[in-house]
Amino acid sequence: MTGPAVPVVDYLVLEGGPYLVAQECTTCGALFLDRRSGCARCSGIEFRSRRLRETGRLRTFTVVHRAPPPVETPFVVGVIDLDGGGTVKANIAGVRPDPEDVKPDTAVRLTTFVAGTAPSGAAIVSFAFEPV
Repeated sequence: MTGPAVPVVDYLVLEGGPYLVAQECTTCGALFLDRRSGCARCSGIEFRSRRLRETGRLRTFTVVHRAPPPVETPFVVGVIDLDGGGTVKANIAGVRPDPEDVKPDTAVRLTTFVAGTAPSGAAIVSFAFEPV
């Protein structure tokens, strides 16, 4: 592929990373992915960017069996509690999509993969978490 890599979401940083960036409420410290105008916890309206850790623990998961084309099923989606704060929902890579093979409280780490190609030829990069 030609051209630079483009993250699929604004809160995924590829340069010097990869890592995720949350918006942290300056009043109560609540963390949110993507842009916020108001805090859902305290109604604050001021935020600062905060780099999130690349590691965490799988809180819970589900195996997805239906998705629109061209997404291949089944696959695993989980909720990850990040070390140092923050929670994110993401695909869990590197595991068989079988509940016997996926365990809550598993240590996981951020990973990236090419999800597609932009018309410019740039790689569109997404993220997932994989067991450590």
